[in-house]
Amino acid sequence: MNKAYIFPGQGAQFVGMGKDLYDYREDTRKLFEEANDILGFRITDIMFEGTEEDLKQTKVTQPAIFLHSVILSKALGDIFDPQMVAGHSLGEFSALVASKALSFEDGLILVSKRANAMQKACEIQPSTMAAILGLDDFTVEDICQRVSEVVVPANYNCPGQLVISGTIEGVEKACTLLLEAGAKRALKLNVGGAFHSPLMEAARAELQEAIEKVNIDEPICPIYQNIDALPYKDPREIKKNLIAQLTGPVRWTQTIEHMIEDGASSFTEVGPGNVLQGLVKKVNRQMETSSAKI
Repeated sequence: MNKAYIFPGQGAQFVGMGKDLYDYREDTRKLFEEANDILGFRITDIMFEGTEEDLKQTKVTQPAIFLHSVILSKALGDIFDPQMVAGHSLGEFSALVASKALSFEDGLILVSKRANAMQKACEIQPSTMAAILGLDDFTVEDICQRVSEVVVPANYNCPGQLVISGTIEGVEKACTLLLEAGAKRALKLNVGGAFHSPLMEAARAELQEAIEKVNIDEPICPIYQNIDALPYKDPREIKKNLIAQLTGPVRWTQTIEHMIEDGASSFTEVGPGNVLQGLVKKVNRQMETSSAKI
């Protein structure tokens, strides 16, 4: 029985997240306090008692979700015994720490740098994302290529759900064409910018230097990476794929399909919410899914 553990990305946050983990044990509380010191502000105050608006800021959201996922994986102790791991976008960093490829401190520093770099890139170029429902991937890809402004497939979430990313004008034009082509819905997302698109190039360049300097060890199990949905254990390949991730698509549908082909028999979501479990079920209804609980 191959147990797969999956880690969520931005959008899974909620006010109060992680409070149960903070109160759970002294060692989990110490990790949260260590994170406050590393970040230079009390992220726990925002996580536990902040407003939804405060928590929605990219520079807060990403480290908050990372902390929830990673500290939960540590709190599980011996129960956390993955044969394979994967993370959706930001979740890839959580998966690397949980699988012992990356230290807690280095992982948090990278996530914080990533979040701040992405926020800066969003401010340079007004941009957005939209979820396209009810069309096949090829049609979405083809229509994006026909739009002259920047717009690309960004998140292959599950069959019939592909998120596009680009300039505001590019996404609006693509949405119009996609609805005409038969999309059931084209939902603009409440995000700060065009994640996983060429518009994140400034952020990618900034993060590349930090990733190249950080120490990454071989993980305890294969990590299926977003950029091509394939399993990796070689630290050099993992670094290369992490760098490419910011401007490349999240191939989540293909990731789940490959994990199932490679023998995954159950998927446990580690972090806030249960969004990824729903996506797994849309890829394969027969799969057993659950949330990690302390």
